Amino acid sequence: MAGLGLRLKAAKWMLRSGAATVSRGWSSEMGKGVRRFSTETENDVPTSGISRPLAEILKELNKKVPDSVIRTRVEDGFSMKYIPWHIVNRIMNMHAPEWSGEVRSVTYSPDGNTVTVAYRVTLYGTDAEIFRESTGTTSVDDKGYGDAVQKAEAMAFRRACARFGLGLHLYHEDAL
Repeated sequence: MAGLGLRLKAAKWMLRSGAATVSRGWSSEMGKGVRRFSTETENDVPTSGISRPLAEILKELNKKVPDSVIRTRVEDGFSMKYIPWHIVNRIMNMHAPEWSGEVRSVTYSPDGNTVTVAYRVTLYGTDAEIFRESTGTTSVDDKGYGDAVQKAEAMAFRRACARFGLGLHLYHEDAL
């Protein structure tokens, strides 16, 4: 996270010197936010070299994921393709090394049969930061590896990353 620290120092310097403005925008669509940084003299601000502009990061995340990392599971008689959370994590680390993620809420249904986790993923580019949120819901009686909260969190994490384009082709490849 050294790159983020350098960028924050540069942003503080720019704000103190009056060379930059920070504007925050919020889209009307749930789960989307953007914070933009602009400077009068962009080239005078040191960066870590790890980060890139958001457009470059998003371009990489929108590429088709290799078939070798895609898994298939059968649920209620339907076959579903997915990317395991740990592979999504690796892809994020490779293409957006300064990303962050956080659980926003864990909610059990009134009858206690399901749990829903809301998750936020934030990407930090040299020109802006942007986040996406999503949810994952699973049955508390679901058998298999991990507990219900872990499963719902992994699902929400993958879905939030898909909102950036990562693995999004899996959701509509049958229509292509």
